[in-house]
Amino acid sequence: MQSILIIGMGTLGRHLAARMQQLGNEVMIVDKNEELIQELSQDFPNAYVGDCCSEGVLRSLGINNFDYCFVTVGDNFYESLEISASLKELGAPYVVCKAKQERQADFLKKIGADEVFFPEREIAEKLAVRYTSNNIFDFIELTGEYSIYEIPILPEWVGKSIIEINVRRLHRINIIAIKQGTVLNPSPDGNYIFQKDDHLVVIGKGEDVFRLSARAR
Repeated sequence: MQSILIIGMGTLGRHLAARMQQLGNEVMIVDKNEELIQELSQDFPNAYVGDCCSEGVLRSLGINNFDYCFVTVGDNFYESLEISASLKELGAPYVVCKAKQERQADFLKKIGADEVFFPEREIAEKLAVRYTSNNIFDFIELTGEYSIYEIPILPEWVGKSIIEINVRRLHRINIIAIKQGTVLNPSPDGNYIFQKDDHLVVIGKGEDVFRLSARAR
């Protein structure tokens, strides 16, 4: 269990807080909108009203007691920058901030943010990959070249083993799991026999995965 502070209860902050809590973490939420916090306090016992641009407000939260501090304030980048800088000055171990542009990310990193993410860009990337091919069901980017994909098996693979197919040598991808409906079989043995409607969870270059998935049509 991690101790999590989330500052800014916009759509992103609310979803993040809810999921973090579902995963068993101890979550504190903060926003300067009193009405919003009153509403959310029904689901989050540790919900506080406060303008986190104020160093005094941040001090009162005991910043250094949190494992992770997320700054998910709305469209006011100056507020995000000011809050992130104050968090690091007050001893926050790890600060994660959202940004919309590379320039914003550069500023956030310069003032000490440990990690910056781009929610709009990440969603756009997933949608672009998902709808470029009807046979890519999920996608997680790892590096500029390599990603994790969920794809269907080829019809001719049914009844054959992973060793027989030799996916790694012939298609330059690595199978890390087999998915059957909602059941995931991680690190399947080479003798695993493919069944109809199996999905592969693979690591590979986009060009190689797209080429293989296109053949499943």
